[in-house]
Amino acid sequence: MIVTLTINPAIDRTFSVDRLAFEDRSYINSVSESAGGRGVNASCVINSFGGKTLAVMISGGDNGKRLEKLLAGAYPISLVPVEREIRTNLTITDRHGLTVNLNEAGPTLSKAEWTCVENAVREAVSGASWLLVCGSIPPGVPGKLYGDLITMARHRKIKTLLHADGESLRLGIEAKPTVVTPNQHEAERLLGRTLLTRSQYLEAAEHIRAMGADSVVLSLGSRGAVGAFADGLMEAIPPRVEALCPIGAGDALSAAFAWSMERKPNLADALRWGVAAGTASTKLPGMRFASLQQTREIYKQVELRRSEVSA
Repeated sequence: MIVTLTINPAIDRTFSVDRLAFEDRSYINSVSESAGGRGVNASCVINSFGGKTLAVMISGGDNGKRLEKLLAGAYPISLVPVEREIRTNLTITDRHGLTVNLNEAGPTLSKAEWTCVENAVREAVSGASWLLVCGSIPPGVPGKLYGDLITMARHRKIKTLLHADGESLRLGIEAKPTVVTPNQHEAERLLGRTLLTRSQYLEAAEHIRAMGADSVVLSLGSRGAVGAFADGLMEAIPPRVEALCPIGAGDALSAAFAWSMERKPNLADALRWGVAAGTASTKLPGMRFASLQQTREIYKQVELRRSEVSA
């Protein structure tokens, strides 16, 4: 079983519009609402692929009740009640794939509340093979929480995947997760420099691995991903597709990577599945994730290439 943690879940509202244009009006074609947050999204993908998860998350206020209703019957969840309202995120996307993503910071958690989350994760991972710690942390939660959970899981021989940003990403990497899956922007903020070229992507993945992670998967959107593993660097290059909405593609990549590793511990193959899932999901309108069959079709077209940093 794979345990996912979403300490900052959301109600995701997605507006599909005819076009996004600066200082001009757009017309709404459709509006959808779904349960959101990186761990929630990961559980959605893994379960649709036939895997089993337990999703740990907070819930509070009217939004929390809506979250619980949206997830009812989807997959097993472990809810930690909090006093304040969980957040609402807004995504606006057009038919050309242009997207604006506006996220609230989330509710401020008391020490007692985030300690309850930590205890819920400790209980949930009993018998688990993987722990996925995903997404932003809300106000009031110490940046070291993810690192503490990764250390706990490692001592219990449970593999860990870290998908985060900022301080929680930096401190989480220092705790030596099994794999960390930053996107390009998160890697740039972590390293304090802009990444523009292929050689810079490869160097960045190697650098992040040297910071403590066993493996690194650097997600590069339509360019695929770079994997930095103990046996060297690898690139996964997807086919060209017509992308309708890139939001959530990184979540699909992380989820498919963990799903593949649980089935068969092969890093190269897991990288291929991850890029396939992320790419296939961008072809769908709004915040939707590709099915296993849709992902398999892209998987067949993903090219794997051994690489090395130029001298």
